[in-house]
Amino acid sequence: MTLASALLVILAAVIHASWNIIAKRAAAVGPAFVFSYNLIACVAYAPWVAYLGVHGGLGWSWRVAPFLFLSGLIHLGYSLCLQLGYQRADLSVVYPVARGTGPMLSSLGAIVILGEAMSWQSLLGLALVIAGIGLVATQGDLSAFRRPGGQAGVVWGSATGGLIAAYTVVDAYAVKTLHASPVFLDWCSNVLRFILLAPLVAASPARALRAMRESWPAAIAVGLLSPLAYILVLVALDDGAPLSVVAPMREMSMMVGALMGMAILREPVGPWRLVGCAVLTAGVVLLSSS
Repeated sequence: MTLASALLVILAAVIHASWNIIAKRAAAVGPAFVFSYNLIACVAYAPWVAYLGVHGGLGWSWRVAPFLFLSGLIHLGYSLCLQLGYQRADLSVVYPVARGTGPMLSSLGAIVILGEAMSWQSLLGLALVIAGIGLVATQGDLSAFRRPGGQAGVVWGSATGGLIAAYTVVDAYAVKTLHASPVFLDWCSNVLRFILLAPLVAASPARALRAMRESWPAAIAVGLLSPLAYILVLVALDDGAPLSVVAPMREMSMMVGALMGMAILREPVGPWRLVGCAVLTAGVVLLSSS
């Protein structure tokens, strides 16, 4: 991986953690917020897509079309699942668990579905990811699982992680193998999410407007930052950076997210959650490099 690609992925990790902090603050708004920031993203990035279209840089082919559609569906599920998770649990639990379980589930899928062999490195990586999730969720106190809502962060974070694993594989294939433009891929994903959520908002526009009354600045910020963070990663992949290196580098956003949750949202992170983030990151690195 070149230094430029590495810097792109590091910048993407910081931006990703930042927009998640903003999304957490607007978690109560629900689907209307997801619809709104997708609208912002569609409008804001349309000129870039138009420029690529004029200059033949979209990488369009009919082989790409199914992956554009599938990517949009998975990203929609991811956006809604993440927002629901933030309604029910702390960002400092949901975010690192989501970012950690994606690579773990990818490895498990390769073993169960594809029959791939598992090395000692992979086994150790899985064990570290599971241990890290436990530390993040419980802060070193296993009785936390027995408390009301104690498992919510792990459940929603793991569900989100599964969707992360799915869209990572789909989008990496579209960019690296089919040569779709990263900007075009992400924009099409946002357009599809916008279209699919439109009937839900149109059913009660007054309610959606009331819900968004104080959340438009957050929607604008997420609409601009969320695509940018992912486009930077896709550009690094398109530039030749291997997915097995990019994936673990992205997970540094777990530590950034936990620290932001503590500093900005005043969530009780504590030393055990920070240790858990570090253990999660080590596990993801082992899984991705095995």
